[in-house]
Amino acid sequence: MWNSLAQFILKYRLFLLIALLSLTAVMSFFASKVELSYDFSKAIPEQNSKYKEYLSFKKKFGDDANTVVIGITATKFYTPAIFNASSTLEKNIKRIAGVEDVLSIPEASELVRNDSAEKLQSQKIFHLPYNSQVLLDSDRHAFENLPFYAGRLYNLNAHAYLIAARLNKDTINSKGRTRLIKNIIQQIDDFKQQTGLQVYISGLPFIRTSVANRIAKEMNWFLTGSFILSALTLLLFFRSWYATIMSLLVVGMGVIFSLATIVLLGYKITLLTALIPPLIVVIGVPNCIYFLNKYHTGYKDTGDKHTALITMISRMSIVTLFCNIAAAIGFAVFALTQSALLKEFGIVSGINIMLLFIISVIFIPSVLSYLPPPTKTQMKYLDTAFLKNILGKIEYWAFNKSIWIYAITLIAIIISAAGILKLKSEGFIVDDLPKNDKIYTDLKWFEKNFNGIMPLEITVDTKKKNGLTRNTDAINNIDIFSQYIAAQPEAAKPLSFVDGLKFAKQAYYEGDSVDYAVPSEFDFPLMRKYLITNKKDSSKNALNKMLNSFIDSNKQVARISVNMKDIGSVKLPVLLHHIDSFASSVFDTSYKVSYTGSSITFLEGITYIINGLKQSIFWAFILIALCMLYLFRSVKILLCSLIPNTIPLIITAGVMGWAGIALKPSTVLIFSVALGIVIDVTIRFLINYRQEFANNNYNADETLKQTIRHTGISILYTSLVLIAGFVIFCFSNFGGTKALGWLTSLTLVTGTLTNLILLPALMRTLAKKNKNKIL
Repeated sequence: MWNSLAQFILKYRLFLLIALLSLTAVMSFFASKVELSYDFSKAIPEQNSKYKEYLSFKKKFGDDANTVVIGITATKFYTPAIFNASSTLEKNIKRIAGVEDVLSIPEASELVRNDSAEKLQSQKIFHLPYNSQVLLDSDRHAFENLPFYAGRLYNLNAHAYLIAARLNKDTINSKGRTRLIKNIIQQIDDFKQQTGLQVYISGLPFIRTSVANRIAKEMNWFLTGSFILSALTLLLFFRSWYATIMSLLVVGMGVIFSLATIVLLGYKITLLTALIPPLIVVIGVPNCIYFLNKYHTGYKDTGDKHTALITMISRMSIVTLFCNIAAAIGFAVFALTQSALLKEFGIVSGINIMLLFIISVIFIPSVLSYLPPPTKTQMKYLDTAFLKNILGKIEYWAFNKSIWIYAITLIAIIISAAGILKLKSEGFIVDDLPKNDKIYTDLKWFEKNFNGIMPLEITVDTKKKNGLTRNTDAINNIDIFSQYIAAQPEAAKPLSFVDGLKFAKQAYYEGDSVDYAVPSEFDFPLMRKYLITNKKDSSKNALNKMLNSFIDSNKQVARISVNMKDIGSVKLPVLLHHIDSFASSVFDTSYKVSYTGSSITFLEGITYIINGLKQSIFWAFILIALCMLYLFRSVKILLCSLIPNTIPLIITAGVMGWAGIALKPSTVLIFSVALGIVIDVTIRFLINYRQEFANNNYNADETLKQTIRHTGISILYTSLVLIAGFVIFCFSNFGGTKALGWLTSLTLVTGTLTNLILLPALMRTLAKKNKNKIL
């Protein structure tokens, strides 16, 4: 079969090359259309109960993650120059297309009682611009007499002040978000230059946009870096420009096909799919090395180019096919999860790893057939004394130090097992950024001065129409509940319609801050006329706008908005448990209290991804084992193959535990990536062993020696290329991607050693009873 394939490829090489290059040109067109994803809720399946609650919340109250916050530290904030500049900053931001509203101190409003109209009217507190410090101090006193703003727009103890800009939801979910954020930052930079003050910026739209843009830049950088490193390694390996260029063309086509697949399937670039093009380069180069190595070996043995090509295709096609199948399984199992984020990554990577095999098996032999035979210089690597010396030592250890090999392996497993016990599974919204990154430090500034900006939304359902307006108990209970939340160190001061009622009561009783409290049952009859406005005035009245955004149309469900710290996926459930326990003691069974918001859905997505990846690794292991069993039809060989591939994963997990690296989406990915790649070494080793068994008079020991000497060269070079390819990830700005780089490299080094040393030792141990019988 494989010999017939070789004859077919060489016979129709021109037609196959033209077809492949034409298809690549078409795929290049689609690849150019690839877009960046701005959807951050895809990690959770649509049928997930928390996701459904979030969609229900958005239907009632709108989006919760559309605010950018700007913080200012100023000891002399209330001076005419600084205050006027802050007002200008607020107005300039408000003019930016895509900004719907801005809340700031200079534009803060108060409610004033109008007895003739029997309503509460909204009016500006500050009379801008200021030339008089006395007038500014007077207005400042009036503003600080309003408890509603304390802790929300300012923290006097820290001299910290906040501006909140609400963005258009359609803009922040499109390409326009980059322009929008850039324009806001430009206004902030102008303000900093004018005042010399330190300014901070955060909020989910800002964080997500900044991270998404960095992903796009890193993808391009990693692609370039992986191509350069691969080119240098190939050039040093083969000492041949045509071999280097041909290999780069193979992986280049693979990258084009992968990007085109993303477009054709209707997907976009995400944090996970951005890793696929560099991975295609890293996985594709070994295919080229093995094909070229077999071609050079065949030509060295026979001196005939055609025979060498036939040998290369017939021998390496089956090896490369099953290696790519194993690698594809390692990635494609993610498609079995219900997470759209993982599913997209699994489908695209699985398809394109198999396409790499087709590209390699067509392009490499066809191009080689038109090129002159390899020179002695290009085949010199086959006789490298340094590598022969290393392989000689590996052979010595495998044949003479099996007890030592098993003992060292056992010690490594025990130490790793201790590290695995230290492994933690935890994710944060701002997870992978360095601690000195401005996005991270700015977020921590808001957490320190305003107790965070991550949205947590709580809904209180009275289960009755008008249940919030006919029952003062509901209002009092919401206030008690809100005060408990405000007392938690992880949460900021909540905001609900009850705060609006407190604001209204203070205004009704002539603005005394003592009256900032929940209206009593005696207050409501007096205030009722002042709280009701006609529909025409409702949209202009600040109080009614606020009340309408925190109560549903049936006045049945109340919304409590809480800003909180980025406490992570481990502490958040604990905090919610405490809050819910208190809610149960305040609200009886006639109420339903629910918890949702971007923070919960985001961290739920992280947990879902981690669990999905764990399950995927299990299924990948099972499916790869079945492939190995089908390929070799031997339980002993299956056992021999799985042990050397399991140990590197155990060691890597142990190192993560000892190094304090938590399990999160980016780091759990290491195991599937490494399993899919390391198993390649095993397959190539074992297939070569089986192919050479008859040529060595069915002598197991001699065949093992020949396999180590011949296959070992390409395995070592391939490992170097793979490690070089993954090392490029170590230069990432994201901690998880950086860990992916060095931990995968560690796994590959360990996998190379276990496959070249432990695997032969295991095979000799199992074959001792009958050395002339293949396992």
